[in-house]
Amino acid sequence: MREKINEALKAAVKLQDKRRMSTLRLINAAIKDRDIAARSNDKKCVSDAEVMEILAKMVKQRNESIKTYTEGGRPELAQQEQEEIEIIQSFMPKQLSEDEIKTAVLGIMDEVGCEGLKDMGKTMGTLKERFAGQMDFSKASQIVKAEIQQRCG
Repeated sequence: MREKINEALKAAVKLQDKRRMSTLRLINAAIKDRDIAARSNDKKCVSDAEVMEILAKMVKQRNESIKTYTEGGRPELAQQEQEEIEIIQSFMPKQLSEDEIKTAVLGIMDEVGCEGLKDMGKTMGTLKERFAGQMDFSKASQIVKAEIQQRCG
């Protein structure tokens, strides 16, 4: 994963694609920050799954910024954030649709025997393990909560 990002950065530098260069440098900085934090836990560097988490978090932050910029009447800044999202997502697996998320959530809930809020952590942990970087886990969490309420009424 890191190699793929670094190769893309080299290509962006050659093409003088400033938006892509800055976004890829931000990704590398976020990964290095997580590497430094991991060293204190006796790990050398973060895994590809953790890189996916970092990328998903970066996309989420940019989506929040887009909302803020749009509400503040700054469409040009919202556009920049959207361009960064597209660059970041190019390194992520295909994102699941809301229906696919719901199907995955229901399957995992049945698999782990989720019967109430006490099982929510187990359900979310399994989802994060299997679908790292493929879904918005805040949406998945809302679906789990709604399904638990529906089942346990």
